[in-house]
Amino acid sequence: MTNPETSPVKLRPEIVALAAYRQGSPASDDAFKLSSNENPFEPIPAVIEALAASSAINRYPGSGLELRAAIATRFGVTVAEVHLGAGSVSILAQLIQAAAGVGDEVIYAWRSFEAYPGLVAVAGATSVPVPNTADERHDLGAMAAAITDRTRVVIVCTPNNPTSTIVTAEEFAAFMAVVPKDILVILDEAYVEFVTDETAVDGMALRGRYPNLVVLRTFSKAYGLAGLRIGYAVGPEHILDAARSTSIPLSVTEPAMRAALVSLEHEDELLERVARIGELRDQVWLALVDQGWSVPKPQGNFVWLATGSITEGAAEVFDRHGIVVRALLPDGLRVSIGEAQSVDKLLRASAEVVGNLPSALSKAGLD
Repeated sequence: MTNPETSPVKLRPEIVALAAYRQGSPASDDAFKLSSNENPFEPIPAVIEALAASSAINRYPGSGLELRAAIATRFGVTVAEVHLGAGSVSILAQLIQAAAGVGDEVIYAWRSFEAYPGLVAVAGATSVPVPNTADERHDLGAMAAAITDRTRVVIVCTPNNPTSTIVTAEEFAAFMAVVPKDILVILDEAYVEFVTDETAVDGMALRGRYPNLVVLRTFSKAYGLAGLRIGYAVGPEHILDAARSTSIPLSVTEPAMRAALVSLEHEDELLERVARIGELRDQVWLALVDQGWSVPKPQGNFVWLATGSITEGAAEVFDRHGIVVRALLPDGLRVSIGEAQSVDKLLRASAEVVGNLPSALSKAGLD
């Protein structure tokens, strides 16, 4: 194998230094994989039937016009104001590349989605991470204050991955009132269907209100199509045209588009599952609080455990109990809400970990 230090091929140093995105660890047969925020339910029969009917995989996929039209009708926008991608994260990458380059800055909360720093680096731009508040929420005031004449993009993630906290509609309106209109604001709503807090911002309710706002959503989580990789954006046509210009052609497959279209047609059935996941999430949260954890009230399909300096060891405890979690060093653990059968193992592991928390992270220390 060639030593990268002696290879004659010149690579961008910021890319060589960049840690690759790491997928959630697999689970053994007797364990539960709660590391990737996946929907634990198998696809509904209608989706299976649609996939079985998508047999022409020797042909390139179509333009997605039928799916884009269905989304456009759903939200009262034009087809040109809808863009499809291989997961919403791929559209996020396209938007960043379309708006920011060398010398430009991209602002986002931290901790937030771990892919953000890498996507910014690939575009050649500079990340400006803004620390979350003490209660693990976006500090929109600090994010607005971080805007400079080099800022090109601001990303707002709600519910925030991994802390599962929301941005309220009132907070977002105040934020947009001070953000310059020539800065692209991306509202990343990958988990919006799980939100039960009525004060939360709803990006689709803002369509047409802001000329610099693009809303991202996905079929991966609530609709259970993570393995097919399909998401969408709604926003001004000229911004989405720029994203389309940076996209890899034909990257959204025909089976994915078929499954997404059928999922929209059977949305009530799927959202009933989402409600069940939400109920289980709330039960887990209450049990964690009873154990002594200081856990932000979750609004995604996951909970955040701030384990700080013991994060690596805490992940090992969960693993020993048959629960695979996402360890985000050096801050904490993200634990997905999965099968109902996983809860007992999850809570046994969390009970063992909470007694070893550093005093600064204990519930008493945060009250």
